[in-house]
Amino acid sequence: MTDTPLYTALLEHRQKNRASFHTPGHKNAPDAIPPDLLSLDFTELPDTDSLFEAEGAILAAEQQAARLFGAKRTLFSAGGCTLCLQAMLYLAAPRGGTILFDRVLHRSVVHTMALLDITPVWILPRPTAGRGLPGRVESRDVLSALREHPDAKAVFLTSPDYYGVLADIPAISAVCREAEVPLLVDNAHGTHLAFLKKNLHPLFLGASATACSAHKTLPVLTGGAWLHLAEPSFVPDAKRAMALFGSTSPSYPVMASLDLARAWLEESGRAAFAALEDRASAVRELAARQGIPSPEGGCDPVRLTLRTAEAGIPGKDAAGLLRKHGVEPEYADVAQVVLIATPFNSESDFQRLETAIRALRPGKAIAEAAPALPALPPMLLTPRQALLSPAEELPLTAAAGRIAAETACPCPPGVPVVMPGEKITDEIADFLHGYGIFSLKVVK
Repeated sequence: MTDTPLYTALLEHRQKNRASFHTPGHKNAPDAIPPDLLSLDFTELPDTDSLFEAEGAILAAEQQAARLFGAKRTLFSAGGCTLCLQAMLYLAAPRGGTILFDRVLHRSVVHTMALLDITPVWILPRPTAGRGLPGRVESRDVLSALREHPDAKAVFLTSPDYYGVLADIPAISAVCREAEVPLLVDNAHGTHLAFLKKNLHPLFLGASATACSAHKTLPVLTGGAWLHLAEPSFVPDAKRAMALFGSTSPSYPVMASLDLARAWLEESGRAAFAALEDRASAVRELAARQGIPSPEGGCDPVRLTLRTAEAGIPGKDAAGLLRKHGVEPEYADVAQVVLIATPFNSESDFQRLETAIRALRPGKAIAEAAPALPALPPMLLTPRQALLSPAEELPLTAAAGRIAAETACPCPPGVPVVMPGEKITDEIADFLHGYGIFSLKVVK
């Protein structure tokens, strides 16, 4: 066979045989995904239905998912959660306008703002989850923003965030209902929340729509996601919204894995996630005894975020030690390590993880792990104007005073320091330089 760099890299990674504490949720476990899915890689045929028309088998599968999650309508995506986010924002603001956004958000949301000519109004999270973490948007801040911007077409939040931190969705959804605006939730990392001991899924807690990246925590092939709708007015145009952004060649194996995951959730999901909650709790308790805390306040019970900087260990150093013990984490920054556990992690996986945690040697907390964020910069252009303008990359020293043409989001704390259309202040330039960012794209 000729040289195959990517295929070879995947084979070599598999040979490392590390315990997978990262996406996808199926963990390549032999009982998670049927081995015959490759042989089912078909296309739109008279008996296989078509994703964006959905009149037969796909519609039936979507309806079963809607019943399971309690949605008025559920739509399949083989284009990841990005497609769900794009469609969700289109349904709320098809001709643009103002939307209130949590400042913690995925880059695809910023790009969709540009495509739809949405003007964001930012709501900053309060640092209630601990040092080095973004924190949570609170209902009082949503209420204040809605009063200041009565023209807002929706409120958009990310919950849970990458670290598993949950917003108070019931309180925020109550504020949104009172103001008669929809609450849109990027629930990419929380599809499984409906199957925990206590249902924490934002749709159940009052959200109008949720974008759920099923492949992150469920036995679903990468790219499989669900858009759940509770707002009746969103339903008629939902397929049109998905078709506007989605590929006309969706993967049938990915869609089939969504259907299979729904069936697995119905039969085994609650028991499997209840057991996972207990196992994840044991890991957190072990880490706490090592001086390594978890995020504070309401969090996803099965997400493992080890705040190693509080024990004097940079997160990236801790991740390196985990790899030496045969554990591959999802992510690490200077303050913590993030691990995604699912029911398809074996007991051997958890034992490797616990051995690695015991090998971490705690010390004095790292004071500089989470410097204070600079002030929110003024917005001089909309995201659309900035992202679609000619741009150039400049050293930060020369970029100060210019308008950003891209997002700069150092971690921690995971809050974008500057967004497209915002002015790069001297304070922001200094902050980014301290994170090892030395250049930025700016509007010409």
